[in-house]
Amino acid sequence: MQIVMILVPLVLIVVALGIFLFSWAVKSGQYDDLEGPAHRILYDDDKDMIPDDARTDKSNAPAAEESGERNGADSNEDDPKP
Repeated sequence: MQIVMILVPLVLIVVALGIFLFSWAVKSGQYDDLEGPAHRILYDDDKDMIPDDARTDKSNAPAAEESGERNGADSNEDDPKP
């Protein structure tokens, strides 16, 4: 009987705390946009975060043109210099 006298007020305090935290979350706007974060992951990033040396498709032609390098079959890197 002693443990019941301790547990009942403790459970009531925990339930009251849960109701208070839920009402605070609703008032502060935590549940306003439930679909936005799920859709935001599908959008492309503005900046490409894959390093050039880690690419497998090697389709970094704009980056190569900016740095002065050339990719493709018309490259003369393997040809001996006269």
